[in-house]
Amino acid sequence: MTEGALLNDRYQLQETLGTGGMANVYLARDVVLDRPVAIKVLRKEYSANDNFQKQFLLEARAAANLSHPNIVTVHDFGIADNLVYIVMEQIPGKDLKQLVRERGRFTIEQGIPLMIQACAGVGYAHRAGLVHCDIKPHNMLVSKDMRLKVTDFGIARALATIKPGERNDIVWGSPLYFAPEQALGEAPTPASDVYSLGVVMYELLTGTPPFTASTADELARLHISARPLPVSEYVPDIPSLLEEIIMKVLSKEPSARYRTADQLGRVLQKFGTVPDFKTEPEPVPSPAVITVRPEIAERLSPPSQPRPVQQEPAPAPYYQPQTLPEPAPVYQAEAPAEEIDWVSVGLGLLAVISVGGLIPFWLMVYLSFFPPGR
Repeated sequence: MTEGALLNDRYQLQETLGTGGMANVYLARDVVLDRPVAIKVLRKEYSANDNFQKQFLLEARAAANLSHPNIVTVHDFGIADNLVYIVMEQIPGKDLKQLVRERGRFTIEQGIPLMIQACAGVGYAHRAGLVHCDIKPHNMLVSKDMRLKVTDFGIARALATIKPGERNDIVWGSPLYFAPEQALGEAPTPASDVYSLGVVMYELLTGTPPFTASTADELARLHISARPLPVSEYVPDIPSLLEEIIMKVLSKEPSARYRTADQLGRVLQKFGTVPDFKTEPEPVPSPAVITVRPEIAERLSPPSQPRPVQQEPAPAPYYQPQTLPEPAPVYQAEAPAEEIDWVSVGLGLLAVISVGGLIPFWLMVYLSFFPPGR
């Protein structure tokens, strides 16, 4: 394809944005919707493969269903003039690899927010059941306002359908960034993407990938068996917690890493709240402002240590019974006269009268049976 060509009678190619061993990327205009787009056109040696074409259409359709602020939106895809192409939103800016080359390395304050965005985009794809398989800084576009978007979902997986005799190094993704299990030829998983994110984060903060070699085979061997230099060798003042996170992500065993990009992103989001992230120690609060109950201080304070809480009066009277006022004025005070319960008095009198009234009755009964004089 040449600049100025009309692709599929709809996309006017304007200029070349980039070239690579797999595809060329063009800035184009969608003449139907009148908007700028970016179009990736794969080279003929890949486009002409029937298996690849079928798999690419499946992967592109899945990628087109991803809608996330940190994922490049896929507008269209297809085959024209026996060339496979994919139409994406156009992101003004540079890819992360270009920025690393320009800056050398990013500070923690600059780099971690970018990695959190990358984790958000890749994690969303993981939840949708998609594995990127080719995470690298070249596939992370950064706009002028530092918005990062991940691109090229599914292309590496589609390339894997090409027969072994037709493969070259590009089919295996990017050896600088793939996971040990990918180097061994195993199927990638979300944990494989997490490893690749760890490689990108390592390079972002140090200015160099954890492994470098002159051949892809040597790189594969290093990913499988070598241990990367600690980040602190390049950045002496890096917080120890962040270094531990990076080394965990670069574990050889997938089960030793974070399982998904979402998990890694959450860890990095919380990182700023950990005291180790601070460049200055937190001030220690003065003991004078700490309120401790006396019986707790009794157990916590060593015998040789002064107990500051004893220097202040107890907060409640029941901690010092001897200071309580004498109870006599309360309990010895003369109680007010109680009111007479006339109902009870009346019932009592009635009972007395009733019993008294029965005495003559029983006396009369007795005299009737035992009259006097007998």
